[in-house]
Amino acid sequence: MKAVITVIGKDTVGILAKVTGICADANANVMDVTQTIMQDLFAMTMLIDISSLNENFGGFSELSDRLKAMGGDMNLQVHVMHEDIFNSMHKI
Repeated sequence: MKAVITVIGKDTVGILAKVTGICADANANVMDVTQTIMQDLFAMTMLIDISSLNENFGGFSELSDRLKAMGGDMNLQVHVMHEDIFNSMHKI
């Protein structure tokens, strides 16, 4: 099982580190990441494997909540979408 994380906001030090730190705490493996900085705007899309989430962490919803809270603290828009939802939304 996979999930897609998107992060958009003003570029600042530590965005990637904080996102990947939360993923590591949850035992979510980063499979692919694309990021760009356009002037001072940071944009990132990340694909993570959530099939081995740490049971003590609280599951996918806890991962999503923590990432969104981190985004709020850093004035970033963070969206976390389960692979099934992502695929359904982008199916022709």
